[in-house]
Amino acid sequence: MNTMHAHHEWLPDTRIVVSRDQVSTTLSGETIILQMRDGTYYGLDAVGTRIWSLINVPATLAEIAATVEREYDVDGVRAMADLTALAGELLERGLIEIATA
Repeated sequence: MNTMHAHHEWLPDTRIVVSRDQVSTTLSGETIILQMRDGTYYGLDAVGTRIWSLINVPATLAEIAATVEREYDVDGVRAMADLTALAGELLERGLIEIATA
């Protein structure tokens, strides 16, 4: 695994996975994440929680966006744009990593 800069160029085949430097739990449909390096807590809403569940195993952005598009009846372009925005924030906070071969 390799943590890259948050301004990473997101490609559909970019594979992401949750960081080993975090712990998370889901309560009442929302996810609470503790970034263990700095002790900061983060929260995800219902859609963010679904995305978090999809990246608990390495998944490509295209795979995740396709699931979001299907499950939430959202346009594919919008799904990918929202996903890459969220992925950038999660990467910047050290909550996900770019999975390498």
